[in-house]
Amino acid sequence: MIEKDECEKSMASYLIRHHSDQLRSIASSPDPNLHFPLFLDFAEFMADEPRIASLLFFQPNTYFQLFDDAALWAHKIIFSELFTTHNDNNVVEKNFIHVRVNIFGSPLECPETFPSIGRVRVQHRGILLTLKGTVIRSGATKMHEGERKYICQKCQNSFTVYPEVEARNSIQLPSICPTRKSKPCGGTKFQFVENTIVCHDYQEIKIQESTQVLGVGAIPRSILVILKDDLVDIVKAGDDVIVTGLLTAKWSPELKDVRCDLDPVLIANNIRRTKELKSDIDISDDIVMKFKQFWDHYKDAPLKGRNAILRGVCPQVFGLFTVKLAVALTLIGGVQHVDASGTRVRGESHLLLVGDPGTGKSQFLKFAAKLSNRSVITTGLGSTSAGLTVTAVKDGGEWVLEAGALVLADGGLCCIDEFDSMREHDRATIHEAMEQQTISVAKAGLVTTLSTKTTVFGATNPKGHYDPDQPLSVNTTLSGPLISRFDIVLVLLDTKNPEWDVVVSSHILSEAEPDRANNDEDLANIWPLSTLKRYINYVKENFRPILTREAEIVISCYYQLQRKSATDNAARTTVRMLESLIRLAQAHARLMFRNEVTRLDAVTAILCIESSMTTSAIVDCMGNALHSNFTENPDQEYVKQEKLILEKLGSIDDFSHMNNMED
Repeated sequence: MIEKDECEKSMASYLIRHHSDQLRSIASSPDPNLHFPLFLDFAEFMADEPRIASLLFFQPNTYFQLFDDAALWAHKIIFSELFTTHNDNNVVEKNFIHVRVNIFGSPLECPETFPSIGRVRVQHRGILLTLKGTVIRSGATKMHEGERKYICQKCQNSFTVYPEVEARNSIQLPSICPTRKSKPCGGTKFQFVENTIVCHDYQEIKIQESTQVLGVGAIPRSILVILKDDLVDIVKAGDDVIVTGLLTAKWSPELKDVRCDLDPVLIANNIRRTKELKSDIDISDDIVMKFKQFWDHYKDAPLKGRNAILRGVCPQVFGLFTVKLAVALTLIGGVQHVDASGTRVRGESHLLLVGDPGTGKSQFLKFAAKLSNRSVITTGLGSTSAGLTVTAVKDGGEWVLEAGALVLADGGLCCIDEFDSMREHDRATIHEAMEQQTISVAKAGLVTTLSTKTTVFGATNPKGHYDPDQPLSVNTTLSGPLISRFDIVLVLLDTKNPEWDVVVSSHILSEAEPDRANNDEDLANIWPLSTLKRYINYVKENFRPILTREAEIVISCYYQLQRKSATDNAARTTVRMLESLIRLAQAHARLMFRNEVTRLDAVTAILCIESSMTTSAIVDCMGNALHSNFTENPDQEYVKQEKLILEKLGSIDDFSHMNNMED
């Protein structure tokens, strides 16, 4: 065993050698009473000081405090050096420095010390543990008594005592004097030293394991996390976090006729938001090179390459080209725009599928959730406004906010099936979340705003028999303002179509033939789920498409034509439709592996809008989305569609005039 004084000296020496820059930065801060973090890489520390690193792992409760003392010792040495040797009068001696341990890249990333929340057991108690989850509850910041000093009346030596979490944060005095000497003191009477109480900021949050890593029927587990000092208020509900700390237990609140148990709790030493880290999806240079080689192969027929990617979207559903294109564009999304005044126009798109039963709506929802890095699936029948947004719950005598589906899906995808089953006032609560991408809360005296930067993918059934002559708000139970917030609304009607029935029945029956089934599987495996997920993540992170002059003219002409044909009640809808057009055109440019929005992207965005039932069809070249299929020569088909659209828009003259001006 290493003596604690020797251990503290070795720690201070290590911090001076490897973290002098952080120590100098802390010394330059003007406020001496703030709590400062000093970040330590456990892998490097383990390579330099393996014995102390082992003790830190097995006895973190003791050695975290020693490390903080060593950090103060090292700080005083650096402070003295700066003040006396370099005559730096701007440095200030600090009172509180906390070492924050980062375990990434170290042996502590193994399943035994980095388990899922649902697998935390008694064996993890007392060791350095790391957990990953989503913040579902964030408590208020409190003042917490962290330590106080007593003096032994026999030997007159002072010592510090700390509150115990297991004893409801009460301070227990030792039975005999703990002063370390060659001969024990044995004193049992202690006197409190005045003005020695040190208080800390204190906050409790609750994190829940991700539902994406759980099997069907598994209930996501949660655990309480205690944050102190500089860790307070750095995360909020909906954040994905990784917490490293000490697992202990605390008594549950006392309730009448209810047994009082010990609940597990993690006392955090370090907490980080994973959104600020690199994506969990590993995209190597070899994979990026394959993406580039793929588009080089299809440079003469780009739409054929695009369709090869779209075939990998929900491959178990035959055909439905329009729906698969809409799903891909929705998941990729456009580019968020923020003007000089700070007004933000969202980049995320929203998609609504309205269709008869058995048209594959739920299949697309589940597949889209698999494609997204972060997703939440819920149903309208089992969701309330509080479950979708945020709810106020009472915990230990105080009100705290608990995040709902839209907040938990912040930065990802929220899939809502059976949208029509929700009550009207529950659906009204998500208006702000879809357009402004925030949720304003005023519950139980808690007034705040939470971020909901999420893509909403909804599915609903029509109200009775669908009447094409009636507007969508009449055919469904959804209101006009809610429908207008969806960028694409596709109606899947199971109408009679003998030709389509022959194609679908042939496809289903061919699955029973081994040779033909193998060919279909080979075709689907060109873009499997893992590759498609990496591709979508890559184009979202690396491409910020900008509209070309050609694309601007096409979108502008279509918008003006929609304004002319729209009624007074629908005029407001076309304004949002313009923003949707830009988002969809940018998403299609990303899908095509480009950084500029061309005429092709603008025309494709118009075709998607024309497929939607929220606007009046002007081009009238799109049929039933349910019966849309992949064509053999998509590039030739596009030329026909582009010519038809430009003739309807009357923008061919504009293009020729623009080209003449450029010449």
